[in-house]
Amino acid sequence: MPEKPVGNAPPIFQQIKAVVTMSWLNVLLACIPVSWALHFALPHSNSNDTLIFVFSFLAIIPLAKLLAFATDELSMRVGQTLAGLLNATLIIALVQCELQIVQSSLIGSILSNLLLVLGMCFFAGGTRFSEQGFGISVTQLNSSLLLLSVIAVLIPAAFHFTAGDQIEDPTEAKDILAVSHGTSIILLFIYGSYLVFQLFSHKTLYDDRHPDVFKSTRYATREKKNAPTPNGESSSQAEGNGSSIPLTSVTGEQFQHSPTGSVSHDHESDPEAARAASDAAEEEDEEQPQMSVPMTIGLLAVVTVLVAVTAEFLVDSINGIVATGHINREFIGLILLPIVGNAAEHVTAVTVSVKDKLTLSLGVAVGSSIQIALFVIPFIVTLAWIMGKPLSLLFDPFESIVLFFSVLVVNYVVQDGKSNWLEGMVLMCLYVILAVVFYYYPGVNELGRSLMC
Repeated sequence: MPEKPVGNAPPIFQQIKAVVTMSWLNVLLACIPVSWALHFALPHSNSNDTLIFVFSFLAIIPLAKLLAFATDELSMRVGQTLAGLLNATLIIALVQCELQIVQSSLIGSILSNLLLVLGMCFFAGGTRFSEQGFGISVTQLNSSLLLLSVIAVLIPAAFHFTAGDQIEDPTEAKDILAVSHGTSIILLFIYGSYLVFQLFSHKTLYDDRHPDVFKSTRYATREKKNAPTPNGESSSQAEGNGSSIPLTSVTGEQFQHSPTGSVSHDHESDPEAARAASDAAEEEDEEQPQMSVPMTIGLLAVVTVLVAVTAEFLVDSINGIVATGHINREFIGLILLPIVGNAAEHVTAVTVSVKDKLTLSLGVAVGSSIQIALFVIPFIVTLAWIMGKPLSLLFDPFESIVLFFSVLVVNYVVQDGKSNWLEGMVLMCLYVILAVVFYYYPGVNELGRSLMC
């Protein structure tokens, strides 16, 4: 059920206007017919596939934003959504047996959420607040879950490098697939337990008003030099008397008028109290939807179909653009596809961090990483098992090591329950370093043809 009362939907014309004017990214919707026309009109070649990839890539960006917009409108009525829709690109790549793209996209989604999105949230919030706080207990729990998921990814790689010389490749491939299938089922059980913990048994831990949450602090404001003091003098004149303290506080006039015998501060405004009062009033107000339920469901259906078709054209063109030699498969899967698929979540997380709702930003960034690590990865492996595709948890060794150290870095950054702009910049710079590395990294396919379609 929704946490706030929901108002009535606006007229149909205003609903259509809200969809059209939702974001300036809607301008890129023009790339949808262009990408479709190029796919059907041009013959398959490396240069033509590059054009199709570019326009399909640009077309998915506004579609992801529209999908997030419709999902938010629907969650306003039915409460917080438990899980986002799976990336259509991964499903289509799995169907077409692009297993390397699937694995790289999964690792890349976790890296982009942990480093790029979380770094942008810390940096954007740090421009307004000296330090921002969030729940320490929840953050440490999330870090433990992420480490658990990374260990599950590293175990098949350790198995391969330790026992690989003693087992023939076909036999080892079957053993690794069996280990991956069993591990995936256990990870799905852990994710279900995590949902029960988050939504029912320990729901209060995820509240911004929980006492475990460190209170954010703003930057100290500088007093204007020419601002008048209570005795009529400017602050610069008061400084000329040898002190920056107003003379009234020295002569005791404020002390004499105070009934308790203490200095009165009634003339000063309390911005923190005013801000808390406005937040409380905002929480009591009802939420005003921009679309009706039928309109929301219809938009979800249309956008999902458009994403599925456009993503299929995108995956079809990957081989052509890789064959040109200008970009490798690892960079597409690890950097480009995750950024496009999570663009809407990126914007949402950064926007709410500036509003001092860092707990919600962590829910988007770290929560999405946990969802991918504990749900999407084992679900995709299980789905591939059902479809007869040899997708395992044996990821590229270099990618697995990078993921492990990235989780460690994030764990050290968030362990004190506070953030600042420098920590955000460090995370973003680390992501840029990884992007440069993966641009040149060719990728390694362990066990060769034994784990290929």
